Amino acid sequence: MTNDTDSSSLIRLNIGGKKFCTTIDTLTQREPDSMLAAMFSGRHTLCQDPEKGYVFLDRDGKHFRHILNWLRDGVVPTLKDSKYTELLREAEYYQLLGLIDGIHAILNKKEEDKELDTELTRTDIIKCIQSERVRFRGVNLSGLDLSKLDLSFVDFSYACLRNVFFSRANLHCAKFKDVDAEGAIFHNATLRECEFTGANLRGALLAGANLQSANLQDACLINSSFCQADLRSAHLQNADLTNANLEGAILEGANLKGAKLSNTNLKNANLQRAYLRQVNLRDTHLEGAKLDGANLLGAMR
Repeated sequence: MTNDTDSSSLIRLNIGGKKFCTTIDTLTQREPDSMLAAMFSGRHTLCQDPEKGYVFLDRDGKHFRHILNWLRDGVVPTLKDSKYTELLREAEYYQLLGLIDGIHAILNKKEEDKELDTELTRTDIIKCIQSERVRFRGVNLSGLDLSKLDLSFVDFSYACLRNVFFSRANLHCAKFKDVDAEGAIFHNATLRECEFTGANLRGALLAGANLQSANLQDACLINSSFCQADLRSAHLQNADLTNANLEGAILEGANLKGAKLSNTNLKNANLQRAYLRQVNLRDTHLEGAKLDGANLLGAMR
């Protein structure tokens, strides 16, 4: 094969006995730094069958169609894990860095999904809560529907509770210390005297929930919704309520010392006798909020 080949011309390939037909453009454009691009750049003389015109490469041709489809479309194929390992070996041989990154991204996502697979079912939970001193410490319960269950005094500390549905559940005195409850739904749940110290409740829905005397110190509550929630005497010291919605919430006597309230919606909220000393309220929406008797010493407004 000479080095004056037209870039749009057809190329016939024999990969370990399997025949393929493609173009110079396909082999060189998407991965210009690959071995294939270098081979077919026109700078090298290639081993070509003089009778049929096939360029021979001594590699297993089983996955080469995926290589060509990647070079054509930039799409990583859907394969079983073992096949990804084989394709990765070929991609590394041909130095296809984009495909290598794509395969690793898919394999990493599969590992993350395995870690998020729920360890127990709703039925398992119901059986467990019939016994005393129930603990789900560190257990992965992500995505479960635990609505309307009596989960009072249950210890969920350190558990993965992402997207768990706790709507209307009784969680009185339950422990949620350092849980990951991102996106969890606590709509109209009873959460009186619960402990949420260090919990991640980013994007959680707690509208209408009863959180009287709950401990939410150091909790991440970014983008969460507490609309109409009862947070009387709740402990929210150093909690991050950035972009949270607490419109109409009852925060009477709540301790918000050190809390982050950037762009927090506290419209029509009841903050009577709340502790707001040295809290930055400049970007907080307080229209219609009741602040009678609130401790605002040093608060920035």
